[in-house]
Amino acid sequence: MAKKYSRSQYKKERNANKDTRPKATLRNARVSTTKAAFVLDAIRGKSVEEALAILKFLPNKAAAEAYKVVKSAAANATNNHQLNAENLYIKECYANEGVVLKRFMPRAKGSASSIFKRTSHITVVVSDER
Repeated sequence: MAKKYSRSQYKKERNANKDTRPKATLRNARVSTTKAAFVLDAIRGKSVEEALAILKFLPNKAAAEAYKVVKSAAANATNNHQLNAENLYIKECYANEGVVLKRFMPRAKGSASSIFKRTSHITVVVSDER
C-alpha cells in the first residue's frame, strides 16, 4: 500500500534533495547540442575569468550563448551564495537536448523533406573549491 503524504510533506522531501550549487541555465538556445558541447569542452574545469576570455574569442554562435550563461552563473554565485568572484571555476557544464522545431521544405514531384531545427539547454555550475 502506498504511503499517504500531505502536499507540504512531499514538498519538504523534494526540497531537501534539491541541488543548491550556484548555477545558470539557458533554455531553448537555437544551437544544436553537439555544437554547444564542443564549446563547453573548451571551458570545462577552467577558472571563470579564463573561460570568459576563451568564449569571447571563439567564433561560434554557441560560444556567445555560453558566455552569457557563464557570466550569469558567476553572478549567481556572488550574489546568492556570497562566494568570492576571483576564486570561482567551472565545476560542470553540459548541454542537453531541447525542443526540436520541425519544418518542411518542398522537393521534387510534390514531395517534401523534413528539416529539424534543434535547440539545447546549456547549464553551467560554478564552485570555489577544486
